[in-house]
Amino acid sequence: MTDVAVDTSELRKTYVTSSGVTEAVAGLTLRVGRGELFGLLGPNGAGKTTTMGMLTTRIAPTSGTAAVAGADVVGDPIAVRRSIGVVPQYNNLDRQLTALENLEFSGRYAGLTAKAARRRALELLELFSMESRAGAKINEMSGGQAQRVMLARALMRRPDILFLDEPTSGLDPQTRVNLWDILRRMRADGQTIVLSTHYMEEAESLCDRIAIVDHGTLLACDTLDALKASTDLETVLTLTYETDADAEKIIAQVKELAGVTNAEASGENLRVFTLTPDGVLAALVRVGQDAGLALADVRIVRPSLETVFLNLTGREYRE
Repeated sequence: MTDVAVDTSELRKTYVTSSGVTEAVAGLTLRVGRGELFGLLGPNGAGKTTTMGMLTTRIAPTSGTAAVAGADVVGDPIAVRRSIGVVPQYNNLDRQLTALENLEFSGRYAGLTAKAARRRALELLELFSMESRAGAKINEMSGGQAQRVMLARALMRRPDILFLDEPTSGLDPQTRVNLWDILRRMRADGQTIVLSTHYMEEAESLCDRIAIVDHGTLLACDTLDALKASTDLETVLTLTYETDADAEKIIAQVKELAGVTNAEASGENLRVFTLTPDGVLAALVRVGQDAGLALADVRIVRPSLETVFLNLTGREYRE
């Protein structure tokens, strides 16, 4: 299918060591559309980096299939590599070369002439606001600057698909937000991007669809809105009254309302838990009016990607 950039079926990677068998990826089936910014979200050790490694031909699958840009990652890895750009989790730029030299060498490896490689490198350095650092060596740069050079390097061959493995890990908030803006512009220009991350805000802010993985298994895959709607997570409505009214007197009535799963009172505040907030809110206003309580404020806290994620993966600490 021409509209499919990445297509996997029952993709697995198993490692056999002296301590036993570890299934890093356990039967992953995914489909990424062209022009999509697709997120792989999971805690540490979820299998994200192993999945990215298989899709970019660095790691051989144990079983299953994966096609990237229409080419099989096992049967035709060279075709896959010609179609992709990769930004790895850790800086692997040549630290003794300048930013411009790193890009030029990458372009020459990709088959560009010296003139074309320099032209493309200068174009990308300008795109990422790095033209003033073109002559600086990598070991003289900040983490954010080096990350931009790595992203520019991945784009030297104008790849069909860009793979980013934890691209903002360890960066300061300002640099992270600036990189998000760059990725949004690339997405708007039609670039297909597969992004692995463990940052909720990053996935929520950037991704068209999100696959949540843990222990090598796909737990859910959909748009953000659909993920939040697919799990039975409650919205919390907090009603604040103008006076220090005793909200306890309406608790019994509130708990009887259709759609309310629980309610609790604290001074002038009434907290109501529901799966259907839109219908419940109007009923709550009527109950308060009938009780003579003047409403001063309503706060609505809907399920977030974080609550969906924790609901699926649990809250225990990860190594």
